[in-house]
Amino acid sequence: MNENSGLYTGDGSVDIKGNPVLKSNTGNWKVCPFILGTECCERLAYYGIATNLVSYLTKKLHEGNVSAARNVTTWQGTCYLTPLIGAVLADAYWGRYWTIAAFSTIYFIGMCTLTLSASIPAFEPAECVDALCPSAGPAQYAIFFFGLYLIALGTGGIKPCVSSFGADQFDDTDPKERVKKGSFFNWFYFSINIGALLSSSLIVWIQDNKGWGLGFGIPALFMGVAIVSFFSGTPLYRFQKPGGSPITRMCQVVVASCRKWNLVVPSDSSLLYETPDKISAIEGSRKLVHTDELK
Repeated sequence: MNENSGLYTGDGSVDIKGNPVLKSNTGNWKVCPFILGTECCERLAYYGIATNLVSYLTKKLHEGNVSAARNVTTWQGTCYLTPLIGAVLADAYWGRYWTIAAFSTIYFIGMCTLTLSASIPAFEPAECVDALCPSAGPAQYAIFFFGLYLIALGTGGIKPCVSSFGADQFDDTDPKERVKKGSFFNWFYFSINIGALLSSSLIVWIQDNKGWGLGFGIPALFMGVAIVSFFSGTPLYRFQKPGGSPITRMCQVVVASCRKWNLVVPSDSSLLYETPDKISAIEGSRKLVHTDELK
C-alpha cells in the first residue's frame, strides 16, 4: 500500500523509531542545512588543528622540526585510517546516525582536552630563557597527545558517514530526488572548503597572534555547534538500517566467483537477481539492477 501510494520512500528508509517515512515530512533539502552545517563545522575544527600543528609543537612544546613533522604526519595518517573503523561499525552494526553521534562526542572531548592542554600553564613546558627551551614533560605530552588522538578517532566515525548519511536523505527510487542528490554533493564539498578556508586563514591568524588556547578553543566551540546541528535534524532524518558487514559479503562474492566461473549465464537477466523479490535480501541495502558490464 505504501509503495503504490507514492507517499512513502521506496528505498527502505525509516524514521528514528524504525517506522516507514513520508516523503513530504522527512529528508530531502529540509534536512540538508543540519548535515551541511555539521560537515562545515567539523572540517573547520579539523583544519583548525591540522593546519598549524607543526608550529604549536615547535613553539610551545619545543620540539625540533623533524620530530614535529613526524608527529603531525603520524597523526594525520591515523586520521585517514580510523574511517575504516567507523565505516564497518556504521554498515554492520550501528548505522550511520549513531556512528556519527558517538564519534562526534569523542571528537568533541578530544578538542576540549587539546584546548585545556594549551590553556592551563601546568600542561605546558616553561617559556624559553636565553635560548634555552625546556622540553615538555611526560605528563604534558600525554595530555596533549591524548586529546590529539581522540580527535583522530572521532574523525574516523564522521568522515566516512556524513556524506553517505546525506545521500540517504534522497530516495533513489524517485527520479526527482535522485537528481537532487547530485546537487547535495556539490553543496557538501562547498561546505568542506568553506570550513577549510576559515581555518587556514582566520583560525591560524588567531593562533599565531592571540594565543593557542583561544586558537584551539574556537575550533572546539565549532565542533560543539556541529553536534548541536546534527542532533537538531533528528526528527526529520531518513535512516537506512545496517545490513551486516560488507567485508563478509565481499568475501562471499569472491568465493562464489571462483567456484562458479564456468557456469553458463542465462539469457533472461531477471534470473540473475539475488532473489525473485523486488527488494534486496540484505536488510538496509538496495537491490542491484542487472548490467552487462564486468562479465
